[in-house]
Amino acid sequence: MRIALAQINTVVGDFKGNSSKIDWFIKQAQKLKADIVTFPELAICGYPPEDLLLKKHFVEDNLKALNSLVKKISSIVVIVGFVDRDKSGHLYNAAAIISKGKIKGICHKSRLPNYGVFDEKRYFKTGKKSPLFVMNQIVFGVNICEDIWEPGGVAGLQADKGAQLIINISASPYYAGKESLRKKILIKQAKETRTYLCYNNLVGGQDELVFDGDSVIFDFTGKEIIRGKQFEEDLIVADLPVKKTAKKNKGKNCIKISVPEKSKKPVLQQRKVKKSKEINKIYSALILGTHDYIRKNGFQKVVVGLSGGIDSALTAVIAGDAIGKENVVGISMPSRYSSAETQKDARILAKNTGIRLITISIEKIFKVYLGALQKEFSGLKNDVTEENLQARIRANILMAFSNKFNWLVLTTGNKSETSVGYCTLYGDMAGGFAVIKDVPKIMVYRLAEFVNEKENEILIPESIIVREPSAELRENQKDRDSLPPYAILDEIIKGYVEEDKSSQKITTNKISIGTVRKIIRMIDKNEYKRRQSSPGIKITSKAFGKDRRFPITNKYREY
Repeated sequence: MRIALAQINTVVGDFKGNSSKIDWFIKQAQKLKADIVTFPELAICGYPPEDLLLKKHFVEDNLKALNSLVKKISSIVVIVGFVDRDKSGHLYNAAAIISKGKIKGICHKSRLPNYGVFDEKRYFKTGKKSPLFVMNQIVFGVNICEDIWEPGGVAGLQADKGAQLIINISASPYYAGKESLRKKILIKQAKETRTYLCYNNLVGGQDELVFDGDSVIFDFTGKEIIRGKQFEEDLIVADLPVKKTAKKNKGKNCIKISVPEKSKKPVLQQRKVKKSKEINKIYSALILGTHDYIRKNGFQKVVVGLSGGIDSALTAVIAGDAIGKENVVGISMPSRYSSAETQKDARILAKNTGIRLITISIEKIFKVYLGALQKEFSGLKNDVTEENLQARIRANILMAFSNKFNWLVLTTGNKSETSVGYCTLYGDMAGGFAVIKDVPKIMVYRLAEFVNEKENEILIPESIIVREPSAELRENQKDRDSLPPYAILDEIIKGYVEEDKSSQKITTNKISIGTVRKIIRMIDKNEYKRRQSSPGIKITSKAFGKDRRFPITNKYREY
C-alpha cells in the first residue's frame, strides 16, 4: 500500500483556502499513485476553531466545504478531519474516509483532551464511531490525535479487531521536548498493536500555538520508516509492505473500499530529514509562529522598539527571519537614562540585520509629563512612577507608527520578566504580538548566541549579549536590583509555573526558601498584568494564558 501524509498549514475559518490546499495536495499524491492520502485533524476548518464551533453556520459551512471536496475525489482514498454533527445537533471531532465521490465512513474522536491549551469537551461529544475499513484485502483503522496517546485505547481495539494499519490524524502543538515524548508513545503503540502506524500532524502557527508537523510512519516493530519535515508543509509518501490478510473473519465487518490497485507506480525518491538540536527547533517554532501570526492576520510590516538590549535584539532578528528584514522597522527612543553604549548597539544591530532604524528621543516629551505632574507630585520622591512614564511614552510612539502605517507592534518582554511583573502595563507590554513571551531569560541568551552561530557572523553584537541587563529607566539601574540572578529566577518559575511545585519542593542548596516565596508572591501578584498582555508563542510545557489559568483575585498561599 502506498500512503501519503499531507502535512499542511491551515487557517482557522478559511474554508475556501483550506479546501484549495487539500485539493492541491490530493493531486500531488495522485501523481505519485498513492492509494491513500491523509490530512490533519480538523483540516477543513482549521485547528483549534474554539468558540466558532458554537456558531451553527460555522459548522454548516464546514460541512458544505467537506461535501464540495468529496465530489472531486475519484481515484484515491482521502482521509480528512472535519466537524461532524448528528441529528441531535451534537458535534464530533471527526475524520471522513472518502472514495469515489462518496464518504465511505466517519470516525469520531473518543478521547477529548481537556487540559492545558485544550478545551475539546466544551464543544465535542465523546465519539463512539470507530469502524474499520478494508481495501485490497488490507484492513486499516483511523483515529484522531489524543486517541493514540492512550495505552491500548482506540488503537488497541482496532488492532484487536484485525487492523494491520492504523492512521492517526493529529493537531499536536509544539513545545520544547515534546517531540521525544510523542515519538516514545507512537513507537510503543506500534509495537503493542503490531501494526503499521501512520501519524499525520498539522503544521503552522495559530495565535499562541505552533504546530510542528514532524509526521511519521513506524512499522509494527517500532522502526521508523519515514519522517516529515518540522515546521514546514510536506508530503510524506511511503510504500508499506502490509500483508493482505483480510480473508475469512478479518475484514468481514469492515467497510469495504473498492479501489483498483495501481500498477507501475513511480519510484519514490529516497529522503532523509536532518535531525536538529533543540535550540534550532525552538528558534524555528518562533519564526513560524511569528510569520503566521503576522501574515494570517493581514499585516505586511512590523515595528519593534530597539533599546539596545538583548530582548529587543532577538525579537527584531526573529521578525526579520520570519517576514524579511525589509518588513521590519526598529525605533530607538532614548531618554536621559539611555547609555551611549545601548544606543550604539541599537544602531549596530540595525546595520547588521539590514532593518530600518528610526531614532526619536523621548526627552522633551518626558519633561512635559514631569512638568504636568509636578504640582500634584510635589514633595514626593521619584520612584517607579517616573520610570514607567518613559515606557508608556515609548508605547505611545510605537502605537502611533502602528496606526499611521498599519505596522504590527511586536513587544519584546520575555517569560522571566512577565512572570514577576518586571514590565510596564501599557508601556513595554503594549503591542499586538509578544514573540518571546514564553521564552525564559536564559533561553534568550542561548538563542542570541545560536543566531550568531547559525549565520556564522555577528548579527547580535557581543556587547549586547555580555552586558548586564538593565531597563535603563533610572540612573545606574540593573535588573539584579529587583530580581535574583536569571538562572535562579528561571528555575523557580519553571518549578512553580510549569511543574506546579510547592515552595519547599523548589528550594535547594542554591535557592533559599525566602527567595522562592518572594518570587512566588511576585508571580501571583502580577497575574492581572499578564491577563492584559499580548498573545505570544508557546514554547515551554506550560505558557501563561490559555495554558495556565490563574485567578487574579486570589488569597491562597501554601505557606
